[in-house]
Amino acid sequence: MVTAAAVVLMLGVQTEPAAAARRSGAWSQGPWGDLFGERKPRPRRAALPSSVPLPKPRPADAPTAESSKPEPEKPAAEKQAPAETEKPVEQAAPAPPQPSACRLALTDAIAIAPSIPDIKGAGGCGGEDLVRLEAVVLPDKRRVSVKPAAILRCAMATAIADWIRTDMAPLAASLDTTISDLDNFDSFECRGRNRVVGGRLSEHGRANALDVRALKLANGQSISLTDRTVSRETRETVLHSVCARFSTVLGPGSDWYHEDHIHLDLMERRNNYTICQWNVWDPLPQTAPLLPAARPEEAPPREVAAKPDSAKPDAAKSEKAKPAAAEATPPTKKRRQNRRF
Repeated sequence: MVTAAAVVLMLGVQTEPAAAARRSGAWSQGPWGDLFGERKPRPRRAALPSSVPLPKPRPADAPTAESSKPEPEKPAAEKQAPAETEKPVEQAAPAPPQPSACRLALTDAIAIAPSIPDIKGAGGCGGEDLVRLEAVVLPDKRRVSVKPAAILRCAMATAIADWIRTDMAPLAASLDTTISDLDNFDSFECRGRNRVVGGRLSEHGRANALDVRALKLANGQSISLTDRTVSRETRETVLHSVCARFSTVLGPGSDWYHEDHIHLDLMERRNNYTICQWNVWDPLPQTAPLLPAARPEEAPPREVAAKPDSAKPDAAKSEKAKPAAAEATPPTKKRRQNRRF
């Protein structure tokens, strides 16, 4: 018994300090620690000085913070991007359109034809690549003035210039003269065909047609294409030349709208179909003189039948006797015959 009591006493002595420590820690850390436990005093903050010292000013020659920092490396895509990708502050004006191949070919050595702005009207009226044909320059540097100047598409102006230079200049040379002017009756005009209001748009409305009345020569004469007094051979030469160059040729005989001029255009049709309607009329017959022609001297003399003078009174007497005899015989009455129907 004594031995067992001694062992219990030893175990209780060893566990008491640990339990006390646990009890003291739990009370001090729990919500009741402030009331029953012992608290360690909290350290107080040091009192701040009344004036805070400011840092010294930075020297002027000191490097800036940004310059001292190394620049970050840009991606390879940004390094290779051209400067044009950056958007300008102000939008640049649109570049003018490049001249067409026709415009480059129609030089001042062929025709005086300055370019004009495009025309865009109602109903498809107008066109692009337009020029004002003022004169055609011949191979010998002489100029054929277009009066008045014609507003045409570049292709149509080129066709007119080639026609004058290649076909009409040799024709005038065969007459021992040269061409001075081209009589322009009509070129660009926003209208319907044959000037019908509301009709189908004419090629004149597309600046693709030219009406020609005559070619004036340097000797003062002119080749009026619809004048019957002009040589038929000359007019037929002009007919064959224009029908070989233009897709539409209208003149006398086509309709009454083209009796005093020739219509030329480059209208595009299916299967390259062309129209050439121009009747070259024969010269008008000469007017017969009002007075008869003088009798030739070698003509035989005319025979005049002469009557004797004695026959004239007898004839007059016989004419007077006839009415008297007629008055002497009374008229006879005829009996009516009854007719049955």
